[in-house]
Amino acid sequence: MALEEYKGVFVFAQQVDNVLDGVAFELLGKGKDLAKDLGTDVTAVLIGSGVKGLADQLAEYGADKVIVVDDPELKDYRTEPYAHALASVINEFKPEIMLVGATAIGRDLGPTVSARVKTGLTADCTSLEIGDFPLVAAPGKESEQKHNQLLMTRPAFGGNTIATIACPDNRPQMATVRPGVMQKIAPISGAKANVVEYNPGFTPNNRYVEILNIVKAVKSTANIMEAKILVSGGRGVGSKENFKLLEDLAEVLGGTVSCSRAVVENGWLPVDLQVGQTGKTVRPQIYFAIGISGAIQHVAGMEDSDLIIAINKDEDAPIFDVADYGLVGDLNKIVPALTTALKAELGK
Repeated sequence: MALEEYKGVFVFAQQVDNVLDGVAFELLGKGKDLAKDLGTDVTAVLIGSGVKGLADQLAEYGADKVIVVDDPELKDYRTEPYAHALASVINEFKPEIMLVGATAIGRDLGPTVSARVKTGLTADCTSLEIGDFPLVAAPGKESEQKHNQLLMTRPAFGGNTIATIACPDNRPQMATVRPGVMQKIAPISGAKANVVEYNPGFTPNNRYVEILNIVKAVKSTANIMEAKILVSGGRGVGSKENFKLLEDLAEVLGGTVSCSRAVVENGWLPVDLQVGQTGKTVRPQIYFAIGISGAIQHVAGMEDSDLIIAINKDEDAPIFDVADYGLVGDLNKIVPALTTALKAELGK
């Protein structure tokens, strides 16, 4: 493989029903950082049917170029035509880096495409940067260290350790990236896309599944990834009924209730409200961690919050290591008192 032929940072711009997913903008933001370090540009790959009109929106969030693959066979997501489209783009345009969101679609598409273009893929990444591989050269082997590699970091062994992975001998360097962990840029008003239209041709075969019907479920739970204030509870809350204390606090603040993995496992709240490595990554303006010990699996999903307030009866709980403010005591006394004080302060 002639590695020098591969240039640029490419981002799969996921869309459903001609609406771009927020992870596309997050990946473009990170792509800009990586491209700057490499002295290259960022290209969004937009796949679908009748989607060309979305290209300018991608330009507003940092895409220097948008490759549009538009075909009726791509109207709804199906593994085979989408994998054919993205693999064909990679083989034709030869990106150095290919980023895909770790969504339900991305987790299916990414590995399929990486196998077709004969490269590796690091799944569910929480950090990406450009650096040297190996990280530290062995004595006497400094000349063997490779520079300007994509260093892909992800949780391993159930979140008990963090692994940094590189793909030095194959291109593109591919990663799926967890939604919510990267920062999108402030939109560039009036930006217009440099559009390249490309269609490799689609011939349905026995791997083209037929979609008979699409049933859209209406979710009754809030999207915690968009909340500005989260009141999150853990095992220490004690019971499903006790979450009423957190709901009252969230209502006063105009916030949303979320939780740790232990709460979901106990059946107290649905998985859509789970924060952490096996849940969702959030970065609200204010994050209350109530009755949460602060295991690394949970902290990885909320440590980038602007302000973290922890309430726990154990003064040695690890959550206090990441909290901006900490209250040691019985949450059954502290939370109602805090709610009452805030009601008075806010005139509610």
